[in-house]
Amino acid sequence: MKDGVNEKHLAYDGMIHSGGETLDPADLQGGILRGFGRSLVRHVMLEVTDRRAARAFLGACANGQGALPITTEEHWGATKPDVNFNVGLTHFGLSALGVAPLSLADFPTEFRAGMETRGDKLGDVGGSAPSNWPAPFDQPERIHVIATLHADVESFLNAADMALASVPGFTVLGARSGANFDGPYVHFGYHDNISQPRFQGVHDPSRFPDAQPQVPLGTALLGYESVYEGIRWKVPKPEVLGKMGSFNAFRVLEQDVVAFEAFLTHAAEQIMADPRAEQVLAKGSEDQIGKGLSYKDALREVVAAKLCGRWRNGTPLELSPDTPQPDPDVPRSDFDYNKSGAGCPFGAHTRRCNPRGGPIVQRIANNTRRLVRRGVPYGPAYDPAKPDAEERGLLGNFICGNLGAQFEAVMCDWLNLGLQDPNITGTNDPLLGANDPDESYFEFPLLDGTSIRLDGLPRLVHVRGGAYTFLPSVPALRYIAGLQT
Repeated sequence: MKDGVNEKHLAYDGMIHSGGETLDPADLQGGILRGFGRSLVRHVMLEVTDRRAARAFLGACANGQGALPITTEEHWGATKPDVNFNVGLTHFGLSALGVAPLSLADFPTEFRAGMETRGDKLGDVGGSAPSNWPAPFDQPERIHVIATLHADVESFLNAADMALASVPGFTVLGARSGANFDGPYVHFGYHDNISQPRFQGVHDPSRFPDAQPQVPLGTALLGYESVYEGIRWKVPKPEVLGKMGSFNAFRVLEQDVVAFEAFLTHAAEQIMADPRAEQVLAKGSEDQIGKGLSYKDALREVVAAKLCGRWRNGTPLELSPDTPQPDPDVPRSDFDYNKSGAGCPFGAHTRRCNPRGGPIVQRIANNTRRLVRRGVPYGPAYDPAKPDAEERGLLGNFICGNLGAQFEAVMCDWLNLGLQDPNITGTNDPLLGANDPDESYFEFPLLDGTSIRLDGLPRLVHVRGGAYTFLPSVPALRYIAGLQT
């Protein structure tokens, strides 16, 4: 099976072998090291109202019993399950389930504090501030469990949801549902989910060539070697609770498609008024951007590519700077960034989030902040011929071994401060950054050594809720189920 649909492990023999360590995939929740590749998702926010009943349910799930067994990292075999079921626990949730205070205090500061307290670091300010998040995210102390259901058939998803709603010990606070489009695209029109960390001993490097090094298990799992030589992230005690767990930043990210498309038009008009416009796109070459496009519309697509670092079909600018029609034999992740920023600008979204082997100020950090990204769009696709005010965006999960050193560092240092390169320091990521049209801009170099600055960049992604969760191992769920407090 293809990666993302529970592909077999490299040299699969029922165990994961990585960096001299062996791990039983039956001990891991699924969806961390490899994606499920399902078309539908539903995240259900739960409050624990009877800890004994809630623990009994989690124990049964961990043991593969009942209507909602935990989906593990084990290979599915020939038949997919109808539904994949997994759980993440907030710090409030661990407490509500009866985890001892000494163990609770052993978790990292940012997880204990909760996403709702980290707005300044994450760029969750203004309309995206936690004080503006709708229910149930306006009461973070009540969100104890985020249960996630993946499926390909809506009736299966709804049946699992109904089973979850009837479980004793919990109150359902709310849910967010998402569905993939016809292909892995997001609302801004970009092909998504192309480049993910490939884990040593899990992914076959020959199947998905990538210039980036494979990452150790500790990139996402506690208790294993991290990308920092000789360093493992602290495992909360007791070890059975913390080891093999991961941290997740769950984010509801509203995407302002109207503002995005309007900015592309505004930017194209700015460029057309500039005498250097033909350095951006030579007149007469519109067809290499897209058949039948006007010069203005072709420029809009060039701007979209510059903002992201990839053309909307996923072709990287670094491999194909002049056209989204690439060599079909060239893998779309097997590249590094150049030193000049002439292909992919230093400030482009993909380069800021993951600088690969390109030059950055914090040179040692190039490959240390890798995140596992699992995201599914929510809301209807936008039709410019029939404008509407429907909310639409992405339900994102950003999984790692350390929220502070990985997720928060990316969000703060790279997306909202631009500390990779002096040329972009002080600017925000053009797609995810906390931008203000009165102050924000996006700049990219031209062949003559000058650069074009596109002013009036608005905030395009607004945070509508979220939570930090701990994704416990299967043994950890059994441990929690056995607590007596």
